[in-house]
Amino acid sequence: METGHPSKKDYVFVSIQLLLFIAYIFPIKIIVITLMEWIRYSGLILTILGLILGVRALLQINAKLSPFPTPVVNSKLLTHGAFAVARHPIYTSILAITLGYAVFDTSLYKFIIVVALGLLFYFKSNYEEKLLSEKFPEYSIYKTKTRRFL
Repeated sequence: METGHPSKKDYVFVSIQLLLFIAYIFPIKIIVITLMEWIRYSGLILTILGLILGVRALLQINAKLSPFPTPVVNSKLLTHGAFAVARHPIYTSILAITLGYAVFDTSLYKFIIVVALGLLFYFKSNYEEKLLSEKFPEYSIYKTKTRRFL
């Protein structure tokens, strides 16, 4: 897939994201948290909702998917479907999935990773939005009408 030539910053964001994903999968228990069952299972519901949003966004992006913030060559600005709910539905989806599973798993460690992912996605989306604003003049209008994340 051809992209608009990822920069060093693109590689830094994606590398940190990959490291956080890898860290998330380790079954580390820092502190045992006791939650009521209904709260734990609410986490699973959040995970499923995140998965639905993510799949919908991925189907919309189709072949224009890239892990890098730099927009893909010949891409179009998507403002409907999942992108009408959030400007960054895939980041939102990942946060919902990881947060939901952290609650279900009662894992403080996973929750800390979710917070780190949230910070990363905030800064990554700022950078991405700067590039999208340069490529799509209408992005500024879309930005005022749609939230960054849910």
